[in-house]
Amino acid sequence: MEITVLKAKLHQAAVTHSELHYDGSCAIDGVLLDKSGIHEYEQIDIYNITNGERFTTYAIRAEDNSKIISVNGAAAHKANPRDRVIICAYGRLDEKEISRFKPTLVYLDKENNIVRIKDHIPIQAA
Repeated sequence: MEITVLKAKLHQAAVTHSELHYDGSCAIDGVLLDKSGIHEYEQIDIYNITNGERFTTYAIRAEDNSKIISVNGAAAHKANPRDRVIICAYGRLDEKEISRFKPTLVYLDKENNIVRIKDHIPIQAA
């Protein structure tokens, strides 16, 4: 059996642009794509922390070190510049692979600088 798992996450990215009249997709700084392991044209889900919107699109590569997170096309109705978002990519693994798999979790500050990279989400005590 195959199971869908979180492959990569850009956590609390700041939207820099929202371009309605564009072909679509989400342009992401190329360095952030490389560090997270998200590929150009890969399907991504975006969870808008600021307004609660959730939507699916695909990643395109923006200029390296540009800090760009540009939500484009129809998705521009769901995110505005300065909104904080979580960008996730998923993969499918065989059940036997899951115990060895670790996602790439990239945490960003409000200027889209990498704060840290982890391979797990720490459990917080209540």
